[in-house]
Amino acid sequence: MSLGGQQVWDVAVIGGGAAGMMAAGRAAEGGARVILLEKNPGLGKKLLITGGGRCNVTNAEFDTKTLLSKYGDAGKYLSSPFAAWSSKDAIGFFESRGMPTKIENEKRAFPVSDTAQSVHNVLTSYMKEGGVTVHTKSPVSGFIREGNSIVSAKLKDGTLIDARSFILATGGKSRPETGSTGDGFVWLQELGHTVSSATAALVPISVHDAWVKRAAGVSLKDAKITLFQYEKKVKSVRGKVLITHEGLSGPAILNASREIGEFLQYGDLVIDLDLFPDLGYEKVNTRLQEIFNENATKMLKNSLKGFLQPVLIPVVLQLALIDAQKTCNAVSRDERVRLMKLVKHVPLSVKGLLGLDKAIITSGGVSLDEVDTRYMQSRLISNLYLVGDVLDVNRPSGGYSLQLCWTTGRIAGESAYTAGT
Repeated sequence: MSLGGQQVWDVAVIGGGAAGMMAAGRAAEGGARVILLEKNPGLGKKLLITGGGRCNVTNAEFDTKTLLSKYGDAGKYLSSPFAAWSSKDAIGFFESRGMPTKIENEKRAFPVSDTAQSVHNVLTSYMKEGGVTVHTKSPVSGFIREGNSIVSAKLKDGTLIDARSFILATGGKSRPETGSTGDGFVWLQELGHTVSSATAALVPISVHDAWVKRAAGVSLKDAKITLFQYEKKVKSVRGKVLITHEGLSGPAILNASREIGEFLQYGDLVIDLDLFPDLGYEKVNTRLQEIFNENATKMLKNSLKGFLQPVLIPVVLQLALIDAQKTCNAVSRDERVRLMKLVKHVPLSVKGLLGLDKAIITSGGVSLDEVDTRYMQSRLISNLYLVGDVLDVNRPSGGYSLQLCWTTGRIAGESAYTAGT
């Protein structure tokens, strides 16, 4: 007997994150009787912290071919679902439900409210409109299978949830404190699916340099990162960088983290951080000379506030071996040149990647060869649908992860209610 006194649900969704809520709402919108099972006390725990709490809801790249290219090899599998429901559709969905959006750098879309709670509210209202039955604190322990289909989801307390169709939306292994502990991968392997091991995909890096602790929280809107190994340049990226207590994060770092991890397998890695990628040596030098002339009798540490972020000033001066108490007219030519070179080449020694607990997303999951992505349906289990981070899809930061959730959740919800009813 299933929860709520109904013998058989049309659709049972396991996992109440972004993809699960979208799938449940869509299935219910089509008229299906839907139950959503979530092991946490509340829904969307990871969603509420995404994008630093602002929620980068999607990427406003409306050319589907270009959008799919961001998903690498998985793009060829995702052409059908993304043609059916694109990022433009996702923005339209949220805006039609009273959540206006805004587009920022690199086409990143955010709620105008700048809070993930707005996204959460839309999804919970969507499910409520369709009459989705939500059960939190309901951890699933596995499935009961008959032939090539599932008949029940089994809760840890022994309760059986019977349904005609099941949607698995348990996520990957990133941020396990939010409930993403990889449970779904175990069940899928038990069902015969091929699941590649989850590894940190978009993850901050740690460095050996102690000064980052003093500069933690500094956000560099446009910086250039050049990676060197054995004194040879191996990669260069540019974009937003965030200095953390342990090292570096931000889109530029996250999107390069996979390659950084690969390089580290072959030896030490050094970062060259350019704080002024649009300015050459000559322009930086000219700007410093202007600052020193305008503030000749002022202390150096008080004269660079329009040039560097205040928190960075003592750090940079220390790295350049310049006394911060000096007046500008006492700075020697050699010291000025050292400062000029340093802001173009701040050195950092990479310690490693942070773990799954700090990863924005994980790579790994079910092979897309085993999923009919037209319907997000398992090719092995006839009434099982797979969405979001349980799929083996690599993607950069910038709204692409949530768009994967919206599209796969939407398609799975629609397919499941059609089959389940």
